Amino acid sequence: MLNRGGRVPDVMLVDADGNPVALSMLTGRPLVLFFYPKDDTPGCTMEACSFRDAYQSFVDAGAEVIGVSSDSADSHARFRGKHRLPYRLFSDPGGRARRAFGVPKTLGILPGRATFVIGADGAILYAFNSQFQPERHVANALQALRFPA
Repeated sequence: MLNRGGRVPDVMLVDADGNPVALSMLTGRPLVLFFYPKDDTPGCTMEACSFRDAYQSFVDAGAEVIGVSSDSADSHARFRGKHRLPYRLFSDPGGRARRAFGVPKTLGILPGRATFVIGADGAILYAFNSQFQPERHVANALQALRFPA
């Protein structure tokens, strides 16, 4: 998994409207990029809604929040609408971005859950990997934004 000081790989993602977006186009301000396994599963919904509930704190810290999974753009649009998510969701068809960031699988089969806090210059400031503690991703990311090492 990419760690602090690493550079963000330039990969293509697809937004919830089906538009391709290069990750390099999202730099220029701090970015919180979280990978999650699947839309509308209990842990992923908890994590997504935790980011939603803390969204203003991320905005106040000058950061953009983006969620990424392999689900389709249509699935993301439904998930975003159902849970009133104020941030963008991107589809990672085939898991290319997940592999580029080195997000490990859980138990060798489940897509991993990881969060990266990225500086405006594209350098990783913080990386956290925990499949079974989805609620910690938000607190850890906010801490990393507020008190960068």
